[in-house]
Order: sequence, then structure tokens, then C-alpha cells
Amino acid sequence: MTVLLILQRWNGIGEPMDDGVAQLARQLMESGLASLGAHERHVIALVAKRLHAAQDVNCLVETRQTAGERLADKVAKLGGSWAFIIVFTAMLAGWVVLNTAVLAHYGGGFDPYPYIFLNLILSMVAALQVPVILMSQNGQAARDRVAAALDYEINLKAEVEIMALHDKLDRIRLDHLEAMIQGLSQQIADAGKPG
Repeated sequence: MTVLLILQRWNGIGEPMDDGVAQLARQLMESGLASLGAHERHVIALVAKRLHAAQDVNCLVETRQTAGERLADKVAKLGGSWAFIIVFTAMLAGWVVLNTAVLAHYGGGFDPYPYIFLNLILSMVAALQVPVILMSQNGQAARDRVAAALDYEINLKAEVEIMALHDKLDRIRLDHLEAMIQGLSQQIADAGKPG
């Protein structure tokens, strides 16, 4: 019987079981799910129901996005592309050429050098584009938070599953050792009987 108690006090790698781990296990068993956070309770429900924790972040975020957030993403995607830079540069060059060379030749341009009206238009475009890009970045930050929460749930579920596998292996090992001890005890008892 003392051999069995010694085996139960030692974990699978030959080190004594940490008292802190044992105390934490007792606390969790006594307090139940109430002491756990929302993510932890959700993961325990997933483990108990044998459901997958992995979800597509893009699909999850797209269902929560408003029309304005989707538009902001599209504007930011367009404004941060080479196509926009090339088209915008061509439009600026066209404006300068039109107002400097062509219209000046016919008696003065619509917006002659120093292109004050062009500066006004560029300022208005920048004033509208910056908040839209910031809205898109806020959406990306929200998407990153959702992805981080999903990653946390997946990692926690994997950790719980790994711990369950370790427990199963420890039980199998302990059952095997108990069977060996009983077999050896039986052999010792049989050897000690007068035959």
C-alpha cells in the first residue's frame, strides 16, 4: 500500500507533485466555473461538447462590420495602392500642364501658378482621406483583437486537451504499475506458501 501512495505522489517524470498545482486544482474543483473568465468558460464548453474552437476571423469580422466600415476599408485599400498613386500623379501633372502650357497660351489658365485652387482641392482630399484611413485602421485593430481572442481560445483548448491526454497516460501508467505490483505481490505470496 505504501508503494501505491508513493507512486500517486509522483508525477510522470519522476518529480514530486507541486503543492501549488494541487492547491489550484482543489480551488477550481471547489469554486467551479464561477471563478473563470468568459474565454475560459467558453473553452471548457467547447471541450465538453467536443467542438472545434477554430473560426475564420475574416468571416466573423465581416458579419459584424457596418456598411461604413466596409466602405472605409475599400477607400483605404484604394488610397494605399500603386494604382491610386499613379492615377493621382497623372491627374496632378495634367492639371499643371493644362493650366501652365495650354490655357496660358490662350489668355491665362484656370488656376495659374502657384496653383492655389489645386492646393485647396488637395487639402480637402487629405482632410477627407485621413479620417477614412483612421476608421479603416480602427477596424483592423478590432479584427486583430478578435483574432487574438480566437487564438487564445484555441491555445487554451489545446492546452486543456494536452493536459487531458497527460492525465490519461498517467492513469494508464499507474494502472500498469498497480497490475505489476499486484502480480509481484501474488508471486511473493505464492513463493512463501509451503508447497
